[in-house]
Amino acid sequence: MPVKSVKDLFVHEISDTYNAEKQMTRSLPKLARAATDPELRQAFEDHLQETRNQVERLEQVAEQCGFKLKRIKCDGMEGLVEETMSLVDLIEKGPVLDAALIGAAQKAEHYEIAGYTSLCLLAKKLGFADALPLLQTSLSEEQATDQRLGLLAEAAQIEEATA
Repeated sequence: MPVKSVKDLFVHEISDTYNAEKQMTRSLPKLARAATDPELRQAFEDHLQETRNQVERLEQVAEQCGFKLKRIKCDGMEGLVEETMSLVDLIEKGPVLDAALIGAAQKAEHYEIAGYTSLCLLAKKLGFADALPLLQTSLSEEQATDQRLGLLAEAAQIEEATA
């Protein structure tokens, strides 16, 4: 579907974000299994439930705004997930992998924060007042997860490995 209007752009971006969130629901359990720090594992598990709720909210937004979600693959999130999974394969389980997982997860959170920020702006411009609180809730959750990951990174006991 060509994007010719702001509403078309909104539909496209909601559909893209929907696919990104669906990809996250598949990757977060893998991140939780790879993490050795119990708090990091819990953060991934907690965010998985939030992500499932975000998927539902995006479905509600589409319904409220009167359109169907398009089948779009989010290439950006796909790249972030692939990059993260390559780290899981490359780095031995332990504090270094935990540090890598935090960094990779924060990249994904920043990507999602940018997406939800844009969606909120488009919803305002289009007058989708009922959709805006749903999108703002997801944006707030993404920001809180980013902060939680940042705190975990600061608290992590990471020492330089010696050969």
